[in-house]
Amino acid sequence: MSAADLHAHLAGGQTHVCQCWMIKRRDGRTFGFTDHDGPLVFDGVTFMADSGLSAKALSATTGLSVNNTEAVGLLQSDAIDPEDITAGRFDGAEVTNWLVQWDNVAARQVKFRGTIGEITRSAGAFEAELRGLTDPLNQPLGRSFIKSCSAVLGDVSCGFDLDDPAYYAESIVQKVTDETLLSLPVAGFNASWFAHGRLRVLDGRAKGMVGAIKHDRDAGLRQITLWEPLTGLATGDTVRLEAGCDKRADTCREKFANIANFRGFPHIPGDDWLVSVPRASADADGGSLNR
Repeated sequence: MSAADLHAHLAGGQTHVCQCWMIKRRDGRTFGFTDHDGPLVFDGVTFMADSGLSAKALSATTGLSVNNTEAVGLLQSDAIDPEDITAGRFDGAEVTNWLVQWDNVAARQVKFRGTIGEITRSAGAFEAELRGLTDPLNQPLGRSFIKSCSAVLGDVSCGFDLDDPAYYAESIVQKVTDETLLSLPVAGFNASWFAHGRLRVLDGRAKGMVGAIKHDRDAGLRQITLWEPLTGLATGDTVRLEAGCDKRADTCREKFANIANFRGFPHIPGDDWLVSVPRASADADGGSLNR
């Protein structure tokens, strides 16, 4: 790849350039698009023409400001499956944009590199927000002083091992209703054990997808209700259910025996304490004002 060759071509006045976009999803699948009138190939990727994908103006900035642009395209079955967008398979996908001399693809230069942010759809088309490499530097840091735990069960700050067989179950889905309610045989766990937990799809068309569990009811077969539909989940798929945590200190202590890693402040005073006033009829001995 030679940016110098591209610059020399641009300096000639009469140019043969186009844009190429590569999208690499977190599951490893790669897609290539170009606004040229024919397909181009480089870096082992075929960049398809007539894909309906185009790009709005790219805003490039210096410092730690975020580079933002949007990609707009038609939902064509041979390029991007609308169900994959709904299922979140393109969320956080890597995006690279080149300016390319179409009759000499070795002469090209990267214009943008980042990830896909929010995706919206309307009238058969989609718009994908693109976030630059500096976007993570703009995320808020620090801790919030709240009663509930700020950690995610199983992450580094929580430190709990979800691979303990007492806290997960693998089973085969027996029935799926509206992609949010599923029935499956799971025994040996208390009622609501998996409520507020996660469901991971291990095979089938929805393999790799993760859903948040809203309700867990034991009615012969385990009845699992998800917060949002998992597109592609079907009868016969193997799933993994992981124990849920409601982020209360009592749950951390009694269910997971992990109170040493609790990341909340269960004894912080509530709003009623903040607005309370001394009582003339009570002793001012430094004790609670709400007794």
